[in-house]
Amino acid sequence: MKHLKVPTGKKVYFASDNHLGAPDRAKSSVRERHFVSWLEEVKKDAAAIFLLGDLFDFWFEYKTVVPKGFVRTLGALAQITDSGIPVYFFAGNHDLWMNGYFEEELGIPVFHKPQQFEINSKRFFIGHGDGLGPHDKGYKRMKKVFTNPVARWFFRWLHPDWGVRLAQYFSVKNKLISGEEDQEFLGEENEWLVQYAKRKLSQDHYDYFVFGHRHLPLEIKLNDKSTYFNLGDWIGHFTYGVLDGSTFELKKFEI
Repeated sequence: MKHLKVPTGKKVYFASDNHLGAPDRAKSSVRERHFVSWLEEVKKDAAAIFLLGDLFDFWFEYKTVVPKGFVRTLGALAQITDSGIPVYFFAGNHDLWMNGYFEEELGIPVFHKPQQFEINSKRFFIGHGDGLGPHDKGYKRMKKVFTNPVARWFFRWLHPDWGVRLAQYFSVKNKLISGEEDQEFLGEENEWLVQYAKRKLSQDHYDYFVFGHRHLPLEIKLNDKSTYFNLGDWIGHFTYGVLDGSTFELKKFEI
C-alpha cells in the first residue's frame, strides 16, 4: 500500500474520463481548455492529483511516435510535476496502450491495475474501473485481446496515420464515450463497480473506493465506514473529487 501525507491546508484532487479527441477536434478543444483551467486552479493547493483514466479517447505509443494534439494538457501536467506536485495516472480502456511516455517525459507514474493508497490515515482503493465486477464478459475478453503483446505488435506495424485514424473512428462511434447517450442510475444491484467494492470489503477495509469509467457522478454508502464514489466525466458533468483533510466529496467545476 502506498502512503501519502497531506500537509495542513493542502488537498488531493481526482478526475477522470476526459476523452480528449472525441467526438471531434473542435469540441474536444473546448473541453480541453476547461480541464487546463481546472488544473491551473487546483495546483494552487494540491498535494497530489490523481487522473483515473480515459484522459484521451485514444492513445497508443509507438516507439518514436505518440498521437498528435493535447499539448495544452500535457504542458499543464508537465508544469505541475516540475513544481513538485505528484500526479498519478491510471490507464483507462481508451488509453491503456501507454508504454513509458508519461513516466519519461512528464514524471507521472502510470498504473494499469487498481491501487491501494493510504492518504492521511484514510484507506483508498483507486482505479479506472473497466472490466471489474460481475458481467461485461464480452468486454473482458476484448480487453485481453487489446492488451495481448502479439496484438499490440501487429498494430504497431500499421502506419500511425492509418492506425490512429482507424482507432479514433471506432472509439467515437461508441455513443456513451462520445457523450451522446444519457447515463442513468439503475440501482446499486446494477452498478457493477458497487458490487465489486462490496466484495473487496469482505476481504479488507477501505474508507473510500474511487473509480471513473462510469461517466456518472455517484456517491453510495457501502456501510457505516465505507463509501463508493464515481467521478463522473469531463464531457457533460465536469465533476471531480477532492480530499480536504479527511473528508472526500464530489464537486463540479464551474465553467
